[in-house]
Amino acid sequence: MHPILSRLRSLVPAPLTVGRREMLLGCLGAGLGLCVTEWLSLHTLGTTDPWFLAPMGASAVLLFAVPASPLAQPWSILGGNTVSALVGVSCALLLGHTGLAASAAGALAIAAMFALRCLHPPGGAVAVTAVLGGQAVTHLGYQFALSPVALNSGLLMLAALLFNHFTHRRHPHPAPGPSHHTRDPLPSRRLGFTHDDLTRALASQGELLDIRPEDLEDILVQAQLLASQRQWGEVRCRDIMSRDVVHIGPRDSVDEAWARLAYHKIKALPVVEADGTLCGIVSLHDFFIGHSAPDPRRQPVMSTARYVEEIMTREVRSARPEQPIGDLAGLFSDGGLHHMPVVDGAQRVVGMITQSDVVAALFRSRPGADA
Repeated sequence: MHPILSRLRSLVPAPLTVGRREMLLGCLGAGLGLCVTEWLSLHTLGTTDPWFLAPMGASAVLLFAVPASPLAQPWSILGGNTVSALVGVSCALLLGHTGLAASAAGALAIAAMFALRCLHPPGGAVAVTAVLGGQAVTHLGYQFALSPVALNSGLLMLAALLFNHFTHRRHPHPAPGPSHHTRDPLPSRRLGFTHDDLTRALASQGELLDIRPEDLEDILVQAQLLASQRQWGEVRCRDIMSRDVVHIGPRDSVDEAWARLAYHKIKALPVVEADGTLCGIVSLHDFFIGHSAPDPRRQPVMSTARYVEEIMTREVRSARPEQPIGDLAGLFSDGGLHHMPVVDGAQRVVGMITQSDVVAALFRSRPGADA
């Protein structure tokens, strides 16, 4: 391809990977967030002019359209906008309300946000507004950073947190953590590249990428899991599950449940109704820890409970017979599961899968296992 055509082709926007739901939520959230922020600011700062700033529109794009971005986190918007306002007011006082002062304010605001780790693009607009915002902004002086900037930013941030929470979007965006509350990385992150490898690779780029290393690591690990699922996609749960399932009823005694666990040398029993429908699971953990009190020093549950339904776990993750076992790899590794009932379309238990079953299947299905 001709070099000029190649350069022109690079200007074509890349396709978006976001779904329609996320697009709709981004638009709806920004509209609601800006409306609520302006209304509350007006009634809080009704005697102050201005009470609402145009850069909040840019902040709304980040908070509602790309809430996973490092530039959209709470400290980024609150710290970035506020420190930029302080820089802008300082430049206006020292250099006057000129183009030079506005340019200096934008550059110094970026430097301050880098230093304080609160980079937020609308902060540059806030800094310029502090210089060229007119007599009303000039009259406020350093109060401009508190009201309206900090107030607008805080209200918009709270609106985003509430909206994203009720729409089940992760914001603030958490990093994946160990499932056992230790310093060890998740099992899926113990082979292949390490977090240090990823950090060094990002540093070698020499430029800021709009994604946290933790999020990028999570994406890469998910890609590896998807590749594994594709490789093992032909092996289904029905191929590896135990079919002669030892189970217990909800109204059976805990002594009977304990006896079955000991006799069959297993660690969990699915709890089923008379018609075979899954209603819970009881494991060794349930006998000694229970669900009401997390303190392991308390009296064992087995000595106080009479029936299985009193100690069983009611929220049970289950699989389907036709489900690929690659779907279970993350649940049995990072998810910390040790056993999973297999149910049919009527939620009747038809099998049981354990970590040992998955490990054996994955070992047998790897290239060269039969050589």
